[in-house]
Amino acid sequence: MNTQDEDRFIRIAKGPIETPVYLLDETLIERNMKVLRSVKERTGCKIFHALKAYASFATFPMMSGYLDGVCASGLHEARLGHEEFKKEVHTFSAAYRDTEFRTILKYSDSVIFNSFYQLQKFGKTARKSGVEIGLRVNPGYSEVETEIYNPCAPYSRLGIVHSLFRQEFPRHRGIVNGLHFHAMCQQNADVLERILKSFERRYGQYIKGLTWVNFGGGHHITRDDYDRELLIRLINDFKNNYGVQVYLEPGEASVHNAGVLISSVLDIVKNRKEIAIMDTSAETHMPDVLLMPYRPHILGSGIKNEKKYRYRLAGPSCLAGDVIGDYSFDKPLKRGDRLIFTDMALYSIVKNTTFNGINLPDIAVLRAGGKVEVVRRFGYKDYRNRQS
Repeated sequence: MNTQDEDRFIRIAKGPIETPVYLLDETLIERNMKVLRSVKERTGCKIFHALKAYASFATFPMMSGYLDGVCASGLHEARLGHEEFKKEVHTFSAAYRDTEFRTILKYSDSVIFNSFYQLQKFGKTARKSGVEIGLRVNPGYSEVETEIYNPCAPYSRLGIVHSLFRQEFPRHRGIVNGLHFHAMCQQNADVLERILKSFERRYGQYIKGLTWVNFGGGHHITRDDYDRELLIRLINDFKNNYGVQVYLEPGEASVHNAGVLISSVLDIVKNRKEIAIMDTSAETHMPDVLLMPYRPHILGSGIKNEKKYRYRLAGPSCLAGDVIGDYSFDKPLKRGDRLIFTDMALYSIVKNTTFNGINLPDIAVLRAGGKVEVVRRFGYKDYRNRQS
């Protein structure tokens, strides 16, 4: 996000917009789309947006003009992708439910199985429906440091391990169209290069006769320091070596630095330090702040002791640990001030909750022409309808 982009968000935050609000900049999302399209054009790969990271379909009409479709994690995401993105839908689930699988096929172009048991149970039904079949495998290597996000961590349930795959795959080769692996999280192409070496060493001999290989997500392709030239070379080399279509399914890259969460200071209390209570919550509105954990950036702020005026920012929920982080500012905060949390399009709207009955933030889109459109406003019914 450049200075001009930041100034635009600051200008809107100073205006009449109500808080808390997720503000999605359609122009910035399209900027990311153009980067992804350039990778497609230079490699012939297909790129699918991962709905698990971002599913605000108000921007799908624009996004679908650049990408090949979406990847889904189950029935509801598959249906949303089919109805709102209106292009290909590739669905993976660690295990499918009997009552949902036929409906998933209705909305999916391919389904990816996580075990040979699931393949045996549902594969014939999928094939009769004309849906392509994939298998998720464990490539045996990853560099994800936070274990709960590491698909290749010890005892991971995600992906068939090589020792089982080599025993079972020959009996099922005839109905499998492709292989899928996912072993990255917010990482660069050099990590993919090392993962590919491990994947090819274990599974390369089984690719002949398949149609595609899916490199999964976690590729931060639209980040400024991402090595896109290396990614392009890796994809082209893989396609030349194996004669298959390559799929990528980034989620964060689609909306990286393209959305913010604007929040107001409700009160400032003191307990050994100044604590600003916001109208937004780490627990309910940006849960990855506690889960990752990480400290989101605020426009105009500094790290803990960098600037003169120092505050701990916290949410309004009853959770004692509902703390967003420690920040510093050039000027003292006042009740009613508005703060802008950056990079809040991804894994926030899709994960937020109504814990404590706290209302969800509005969702607004800054359209290409400069108009701010509030596309969703939540209320009591949204809280009530999630209860019994």
